[in-house]
Amino acid sequence: MSVLLVVLAVCVLLGLGVITLLLLRVLRSGGADAEVATAEPGEAAEIIRQAAGLREQTEREAADLLRRAEENARALRERADAELALRGSLVEAKAREAGRKSAETFRTQAEEEVRALRAELHERDARLAQREQRLEARAAAMDEQARHIEARDHDLAAREAELARRRAEVVDLEEERRRTLEEAARLTAAQARAEIVKVVEADARRDAAVLVRDIEAQAREQGEERARKIVTLAIQRVALETTTESVVSVLHLPSDEMKGRIIGREGRNIRSFESVTGVNVIIDDTPEAVLLSCFDPVRREIAKITLEALVGDGRIHPHRIEEEHDRARREVETRCVRAGEDALMQTGIAEMHPELIAILGRLRYRTSYGQNVLAHLIESAHLAGIMAAELRLPPALAKRGTLLHDLGKALTHEVEGSHALIGAEIARRYGEDEEIVHAIEAHHNEVEPRSVEAVLTQAADQISGGRPGARRESLESYVKRLERIEQIAGERPGVEKVFAMQAGREVRVMVVPEQVDDIAAHILARDVAKQIEDELTYPGQIRVTVVRETRAVETAR
Repeated sequence: MSVLLVVLAVCVLLGLGVITLLLLRVLRSGGADAEVATAEPGEAAEIIRQAAGLREQTEREAADLLRRAEENARALRERADAELALRGSLVEAKAREAGRKSAETFRTQAEEEVRALRAELHERDARLAQREQRLEARAAAMDEQARHIEARDHDLAAREAELARRRAEVVDLEEERRRTLEEAARLTAAQARAEIVKVVEADARRDAAVLVRDIEAQAREQGEERARKIVTLAIQRVALETTTESVVSVLHLPSDEMKGRIIGREGRNIRSFESVTGVNVIIDDTPEAVLLSCFDPVRREIAKITLEALVGDGRIHPHRIEEEHDRARREVETRCVRAGEDALMQTGIAEMHPELIAILGRLRYRTSYGQNVLAHLIESAHLAGIMAAELRLPPALAKRGTLLHDLGKALTHEVEGSHALIGAEIARRYGEDEEIVHAIEAHHNEVEPRSVEAVLTQAADQISGGRPGARRESLESYVKRLERIEQIAGERPGVEKVFAMQAGREVRVMVVPEQVDDIAAHILARDVAKQIEDELTYPGQIRVTVVRETRAVETAR
């Protein structure tokens, strides 16, 4: 850097010298010219001569100045070269010093790394020595263990030989004992095995019966308590009238003279009435009354309305009968729709297909064992809703399925099949939910119940139909059912007497105590109840009670 500064200074000095010379020359030439221009001719020559001398002197001074500048520049260049050489030597010396220091540092680092590698190698050698020691110890232990295993194998072989010998002795002793037992018991091995199997089977059956009895008792206690609570609450909250209906309607007349007008000339009116309505008109000795008999309650109701209109009007002839019959039929259809709407309103169901409402209303004129079917459906719907609420289920779904469960009874005589399957098909056709359809088709176990709503429908149907006074049946079928119940129980072994009590709702079975013990009594009761469920159809439930008692009788003389 200092060399560059020196060179620049020399250049500047040379430039200044040249510029000074040029200025002097110009000034002098200018002055001479001015003097020549203003002087006389003789003076002018002198002035020219002086100017020439001055020019020469100036040139010499400039040359001398240039020479001195060059010498100064050379001296400065030499000084710069000397300084540059000095600085180069200093830099080289510093470089040698830095190299020496870096070499020492590198040597120190290398020595430290060598020492670290030597320490690591020493540590690895120590670890390898320890591992070799452990391997040698493990090999020695394995050799010792192999010797123990070999000794144990020899011991086991000896023991197996001894065991085989003893097993052979045991087999011989067992064979000898078996022969001795057969000789003593006079039974072969197969016969003795059969006796043992028989005893074990009897014990197993007894244990199984005891276990089943305990499980059934526990489940019955818990289930019956919960079911009894739900059913009792439902029955207490639903209080309906006990109604029975028959297949005969009585129509009161204003006078006995009206009977003749109903019959008409040569029986023309009564024959036309029976032909149009399909109802039998019974005119007997009952004063001021006639009977209308028909198995179809809808036709019987239409005939009753028709006859009431004819009696009230007084004009009775075939054409008038047809007119009143058409009007009565339309009125009954309107009543059916109104009855269906009333049923929906009573049960709290919002909406339903109009055709389903009309079919539901037709059940107002149908009965089942003397119980009005529509009233039975309304009652069952209330019961199902209450039980669903107790079980924390939506009551609306249970009510709807129960209200429609006997829908097929309105078309049973028109369509083949059971009323449960017919009602399910009708409900499905008119867009009811599949859960409702399943509750309808499963309420008589023709389809296995798969939902809680279906089971609630069954329970509500049984409660409504099984309550006292709700239904009645013919004396013949009632007697046959009681006889069959007594026959089922009397066919069992060990049964002494059978009594059907409480109108067939309870069966008392008296058994011989020497032939039937307590466990067998439970099994007998369960078998009889199962057979009654499989063979008979009955409202409500039948309780089977097995009575086993032992009496000691002695006479004092």
